[in-house]
Amino acid sequence: MLRVLLLAVGALAVGTDAYVTAGLLPAIGADLHEPASVTGQLVTVFMLCYALLAPLAGAALARWSVRQVLVGALGLFCLGNGASAMAPSLSVLMATRALAGVAAGVFVPVAAAAAAALGGPRRRGLALTVVLGGLSSGTVAGVPAGLWLAGRADWRAALWLVTAIGAAALVGCLTLLPEVHGAAMPGLRERLAQLGDRRVGTVVGATFLQTVASLGLYTYLLPVLDGAGLTAHRTALWLWGAGGVTGSFLVGPLLDRTGRPRAQAALLLAALAVCLAPLSLVSGTAVLALLVLWGAAGWAFVVPQQHLLLGLRPSGGAAVLALNSSATYLGGSVGTALGGAVLSAGIAPGALPPLAATVAAAACVLHLSGRRTTGLPRAAPDARPCPESDRERRPA
Repeated sequence: MLRVLLLAVGALAVGTDAYVTAGLLPAIGADLHEPASVTGQLVTVFMLCYALLAPLAGAALARWSVRQVLVGALGLFCLGNGASAMAPSLSVLMATRALAGVAAGVFVPVAAAAAAALGGPRRRGLALTVVLGGLSSGTVAGVPAGLWLAGRADWRAALWLVTAIGAAALVGCLTLLPEVHGAAMPGLRERLAQLGDRRVGTVVGATFLQTVASLGLYTYLLPVLDGAGLTAHRTALWLWGAGGVTGSFLVGPLLDRTGRPRAQAALLLAALAVCLAPLSLVSGTAVLALLVLWGAAGWAFVVPQQHLLLGLRPSGGAAVLALNSSATYLGGSVGTALGGAVLSAGIAPGALPPLAATVAAAACVLHLSGRRTTGLPRAAPDARPCPESDRERRPA
């Protein structure tokens, strides 16, 4: 697992970068004289490039080894964040956030596929959990640290912190990460082939809707908290991240033990909808408790989805994980854009949580309808995940 931990450090940098921006939006807006509905699109640009341009860049690197791709993506990631920290205007900042988004989008799915290969079939859930734990740890450690730096200096210091974490991961991968076998880089044809599989499309569609709800709302969490009368922003963000880390690390071992990714994903989607719906209607400690549960359900959802996809397409793991990763950040960018449109229309931020809960409920309905499409039965606790795809072709 030491090699997987190297990938988790890179994921920590990406997780910090993706989520610290939401907490920096007020400071960026004040510095660059832009409203929240405009600066919020920095998150949209990052996620949209992650979702749409990163797969094309990854396909262009299909001839590279996995190690070369991971190292190259981390190098580009550090370059994008260093340039963001020095951006003199919003337009330049948008461009550098796009560069960082492409690099992050190339790194994360390849890191997940490499971790799954390093962990082997019986420890796949744990390996995926470690990488996801790096991503979620960015919210519980990196985001508060970045906001603390921003409070002591300015928002640019937070992006320098992200650059430093990425540089540490880059050095570690250069010196300690061996070549990874069993996680070949997919070409463009292989990536597009995943779109023709209805089983994969149902799973990825649920991922898209889940992130429209969860990541889209997170971008505007501070205005929502202000509307609820909660001014302890740093504590709220920390608790959301703490819930995410807890959920991320608990779900993998549980999944390895039970072998029921579909049931776990359905429960987590339902929990997410229940947590989001009343968020703007309660106050005080009730808001903080919902934030913890929201973070746990939102982050834990990723692991059973990845596990389910690897069971559906065991021979195309990197391609299908890249597709799911793109759906994650495409959903985040769409959710952010829709949230910005709601606020620009003069609607109060308190309307966002129930709207997000509705989308999460739709994701749950789609996920449950996919059971007839995929037909995956429960796996025995000690069964290997990969043969799950063989059993799913048998009549129910």
